[in-house]
Amino acid sequence: MRVKGRALLIHAQPMLTLIIVIATVSKYCSETYGRVEGPNSSHTRVIGVNNVTYSTDWLPFNKQPQHSSGVAVGRAKVTIITFGEEIGPVDLLYSEIFTMRSVVVLLCLCGVVLFCVHVKASDSINQDLVNKNVHRSVDVSSQLVRISQKITVENTGKSGVKTVLFAVEQQLVKNLCFISAQAGDSGKTHLKVVSTTVEGRGREPFWRINLEDTLQPGKTAVLDVETVFSKLLAPLPAAIAQKEKQLVVYDGNHYAYSPYFTTKQTTVVTVASRNVESYSKLKPVSQSDTTIMYGPYEKVPAFSIDKMSIHYENNAPFLTITNLDRMIEVSHWGNIAVEETIDVQHTGAILKGPFSRYEYQRESQSGVSSIKAIKTILPAAATDVYYRDEIGNISTSNMRILSDSVELDLRPRFPLFGGWKTHYVIGYNLPSYEYLFNSKDDYLLKMRFVDHVYDDMYAEVVTTRIVLPEGSHDIQLSAPYQVERLSDSLHYTYLDTTGRPVITLRKRNAVENHIQDFELQYNFPRVLMLQEPLLVVIAFYLLFLLVIIYVRLDFSITKDEGVESRLRVSGYVEKLMGHQDKRVLTYSRFDDQLAKLKTNKDVSAFQASIKSINADYKAETGQIADLVVKLKSDAPDVADKISELQKLDKQLKELYSQQQTMYVEKLVPGKINRQQFLDFENQLNKKKEECIDKINVLLKTLH
Repeated sequence: MRVKGRALLIHAQPMLTLIIVIATVSKYCSETYGRVEGPNSSHTRVIGVNNVTYSTDWLPFNKQPQHSSGVAVGRAKVTIITFGEEIGPVDLLYSEIFTMRSVVVLLCLCGVVLFCVHVKASDSINQDLVNKNVHRSVDVSSQLVRISQKITVENTGKSGVKTVLFAVEQQLVKNLCFISAQAGDSGKTHLKVVSTTVEGRGREPFWRINLEDTLQPGKTAVLDVETVFSKLLAPLPAAIAQKEKQLVVYDGNHYAYSPYFTTKQTTVVTVASRNVESYSKLKPVSQSDTTIMYGPYEKVPAFSIDKMSIHYENNAPFLTITNLDRMIEVSHWGNIAVEETIDVQHTGAILKGPFSRYEYQRESQSGVSSIKAIKTILPAAATDVYYRDEIGNISTSNMRILSDSVELDLRPRFPLFGGWKTHYVIGYNLPSYEYLFNSKDDYLLKMRFVDHVYDDMYAEVVTTRIVLPEGSHDIQLSAPYQVERLSDSLHYTYLDTTGRPVITLRKRNAVENHIQDFELQYNFPRVLMLQEPLLVVIAFYLLFLLVIIYVRLDFSITKDEGVESRLRVSGYVEKLMGHQDKRVLTYSRFDDQLAKLKTNKDVSAFQASIKSINADYKAETGQIADLVVKLKSDAPDVADKISELQKLDKQLKELYSQQQTMYVEKLVPGKINRQQFLDFENQLNKKKEECIDKINVLLKTLH
């Protein structure tokens, strides 16, 4: 009775707090409050009795007269001052009137409801439930302790039961990583497991398992409950040499810890090897190969504890992830980038003495408890996988693409012995269509909170950050188990303006059973996908505009004579090239007219055309001569070259004149035979080619 009274007092604390609050405001119960609508509420203040200033919304008044129509109206005896003018009493509607007494009553009712709900949140042990049979399997072959219990529960009472309580030894709660339950029938239906407390058991944690169907009186139900514990295996000895094997000790309970009376129970412990140094012997007990069977034990009371101890050889990897930072970056352009930063430590028996690389590679039994490689399983769609540490890329790795996964064999730069640790980063890309779904602007991301790192993994802290596209909002998270959601933040990367929202989740004591999908819903306007391309276009446009402005404008304060001189010379040379091209064109026209004269023998037409060609030639030559004069002051060397160009061009012009004379005076009248004409023409053409080559060489030096 004393225990129950104390528990009732603890549960009544919220109610007592609420009563104190009600007592504090009860002094205002005699006054009635109503709403005053002033002429301008933003410039209205109300002065009531004893010069107490009230808000413009609610103020006291002292009477509620009954109107003839049956509607109560009140008249406040207050002075309303607005814009410096006093206004008389104001009529208030009955719908806007209430008393503080009604508020007190309402608070009392809320307190009673809260008290009832708080008391109801605690469960009680149903003495009508009995564990008819419990078969417990304890697997200690790895660094984790996995306990599977097949419990047959019988209802010996007279009413149906909807829930069953499950308990764990209080000293093991801090080591509990995972708990789940399912119906023991062929369907293996998963059952809801909720943490709770029990009246009379203080703060000892319990778990309430909701049955799929109500357990009727006289009926039985079979439950499969799985629990996973970490850090229950202690190395003994705590330090070993490189050649020694690792021995650990497991301390547990011979009995299945339960809040119910157990009629019969059996425990089977699976160890890692046949080498068992010692084990507790609570008869009946037997050992066979790598299994130790305890029981059957009959008529075991509730909450029974009897220490079990097993000392055995266990060379399994005792690899603990001290911190795992998982970053998921979502892109609506078809890719999801995943990067995991992992800190691992060998938490087995510490290496005693020096490490010999020679013995480690030579002897197969050297360092049997060390960790040579880490086998990680990635999603089947993973691509562009990378594996690096602080030094850089680690090439001692091997990747195998399987039908349903990608197997990555990671080899650290050195083997891990007890107490040693390493740090590495692994990343890969995933196609978004396998994990991201949408309906118009509503998106759903469905991915694993934590992924496989190695077999029988254990992570002390897992932090998962989901980076959503910029502009995402209305974010809602649905997790498969309890996780801690930290405050949201922003992540900035290329072409971001307001930042990308980052959802940060944290989970402690994570194991392989936590490899489950979370669901993240958010809204993202699809028009924002054009933001980054438009930013790129605008950026290039501004860049080209700045280049144009920079090239076209002169920002210098003083003139640079040298630069201006070079610019003038460059302009003169450019004009020179233009005039030279036109002069070369006159030579081409000259050749065309000679060819026509050779064919039609029309000297008069030829003379008329040559006259026009010579005029154009003379004009271009005169322009070049003017440029020579201008260049002598700024670039004498360039002027000399152009003068040399003029001389060569004059020689070329003389050769064309000789050819014209031969055609007009000898070829057309027939004063020269064919052979003499061909020889003479070949000589002229050869001299013209030599002259043209010299002109071209000289022009190249002017560029």
